[in-house]
Amino acid sequence: MPETQRAREVFLNPGEWFFGSGAIRLRTVLGSCVALVCWHPQRLLGGMCHYLLPKRAVANSKVLDGRYGDEALQLLIAQMRAVKAQPTEFRVSVYGGGNMFPGLVRPDNHYVGQRNVEQARRLLDLHHLPCHNFHVEGVGYRTVVFDLANGNIELNYLALQQPLGSPHGECAT
Repeated sequence: MPETQRAREVFLNPGEWFFGSGAIRLRTVLGSCVALVCWHPQRLLGGMCHYLLPKRAVANSKVLDGRYGDEALQLLIAQMRAVKAQPTEFRVSVYGGGNMFPGLVRPDNHYVGQRNVEQARRLLDLHHLPCHNFHVEGVGYRTVVFDLANGNIELNYLALQQPLGSPHGECAT
């Protein structure tokens, strides 16, 4: 591909998000964090967020923060509406939520990755967003590359140890 047509690479660190269109490839690496990938197939635009925690422990700020699942999705939805697109027109994919420390168990038997995945399910349901793909939990890392020019998503999963079941899920709650 000629230099002028190469896609710009944008790496999302934890807590970051991006929304746009064109020759841009969004990339991230996930452990217990979750990425929500939103794609509008007719308008060829979309976005991705990489959140660390389901929500703030105490809502003490009026500024939305991409580190929290509920706020990260609000940031993406605001961008969707800013371009006059309905959030329900986007296909949403959910990735991540791995158990990075399988030997550590919380009193409620939920590790942070599970709580992040549960929040993603709640958010999809709350906003009536159609789920396109769901690859979550398990023990290991994921890399996600989302091409905004065509909606293609590359997912690589590196299992740290053999989980009891395959890391996947269902879109429906």
